[in-house]
Amino acid sequence: MLRRLFLRAPTSYRQASHAYYFAPQLSARVPPPAAHSLSITRFLCSSSSSQVPDGTSVEHVEDDVNLSASPPAATISIDRSGLYNSPEHSHEPSPDSELIKHLKSIIKFRGGPISVAEYMEEVLTNPKAGFYINRDVFGAEGDFITSPEVSQMFGEMIGVWAMCLWEQMGQPNKVNLVELGPGRGTLMADLLRGASKFKHFVQSLNIHMVECSPTLQKLQYINLKCEDENNTDGTVDKKTFSLLAGAPVTWHAALEQVPSGVPTIIIAHEFYDALPVHQFQKASHGWCEKMVDLAEDSTFRFVLSPQPTPATLYLMKRCKWAATEELAKLDQIEVCPKSMELTQTIAKRISSDGGGALIIDYGLNAVISDSLQPNPTCQAIRKHKFVNILDDPGSADLSAYVDFASIRRSAEEVSGDVSVHGPITQSQLLGALGINFRVEALLQNCTDEQAESLRTGYWRLVGEGEAPFWEGPEEQVPIGMGTRYLAMAIVNNRQGVPVPF
Repeated sequence: MLRRLFLRAPTSYRQASHAYYFAPQLSARVPPPAAHSLSITRFLCSSSSSQVPDGTSVEHVEDDVNLSASPPAATISIDRSGLYNSPEHSHEPSPDSELIKHLKSIIKFRGGPISVAEYMEEVLTNPKAGFYINRDVFGAEGDFITSPEVSQMFGEMIGVWAMCLWEQMGQPNKVNLVELGPGRGTLMADLLRGASKFKHFVQSLNIHMVECSPTLQKLQYINLKCEDENNTDGTVDKKTFSLLAGAPVTWHAALEQVPSGVPTIIIAHEFYDALPVHQFQKASHGWCEKMVDLAEDSTFRFVLSPQPTPATLYLMKRCKWAATEELAKLDQIEVCPKSMELTQTIAKRISSDGGGALIIDYGLNAVISDSLQPNPTCQAIRKHKFVNILDDPGSADLSAYVDFASIRRSAEEVSGDVSVHGPITQSQLLGALGINFRVEALLQNCTDEQAESLRTGYWRLVGEGEAPFWEGPEEQVPIGMGTRYLAMAIVNNRQGVPVPF
């Protein structure tokens, strides 16, 4: 949950603050829309089928090793010449929080450092003090703004994608619609509002929200306008329904808890970037895992592992998937075992039950490197600003670039019954789904202030760099995310090629 900081102003982008004109170049680089059914086309061109933003919130043993060789012959060499300290960072002295005390106790109890992945997981999802667990971190008042918070059109376009896939599936009478890491529930709420006129589709839906934060679950309940049904059959479990579409809603802590046996559509928007990563650095005798340790002054610091680590197996696997020339250029490599495992879980589910998954995140279609450099791939965001990931853990979001090439290989490795499509840019995805038609339709029936919000949101979703039409303060110029975010689809082969890949 991305992460997602390609903006400069800590303002809500469903709101408007400065006047400017709607220039023709807004849609210049957006591809033409894919072919939709007649009913979906009517929705895109309708100015009244969904809410227009109104300024309110609608709304994560030394041996030589050749990593490019085949696994049976590959072993790992570790540099034991001493621990490596990265450049020092500074932060204001302050009393240790409960999470900092917890992290220090783990390191002291083990008598040595912990992996970056374990540090990241504790910082984000520790049951008592994790960044995501007990707070709302989204929107202008939070730490970052995601695409659904930028404009209602994002959720509506994802809804168009889901409906197109449902049609390709043969319009089943029952389908699981699953969102991983739903944040405030804004994306799902906009999706359901936009799809509410397609009765057959919404009547088929069973909504499943995979969320571990009790605080965010409550926000999702509110934003989906949920109500609990009184049980008259004597069962203990209550049933919850969203009034936006009349569909049942269930919450789960993990994807594995979502019932199987039903065609499934999975949405993973800015979810993969919050999965913990292991970082490796090339040393004199091989690749060493970067770890988090305590310095003499009790602050956190980076060191290199003095011995092989379990994550080395995933490093070998990732390097086997990469070209020799690609690896030769790298001094650092980042691997995400949980991303590989999650992708395989998704692929197995789609293989057995049918359906597909749409993954949208910022990342690369290549091996991830350059971690924790001036342009970091593993980064911390606090109040819309980048900060050092070791400073005041638990107060900032941690995220990492997503390795889309690894996602592809993980899915293809586990099942021959699924196909992987993309990645394409977010701009290409939304443009082909019809966002140009949608913004034009909404602009026909809104106030000047709403129109301003729509145009700014449109640029942030599909534009690249600074908006050329901006006339407001320079520090608040909208920054386009259209080419920084990538989209990939995994579908059952029976469904054919998904729109718009």
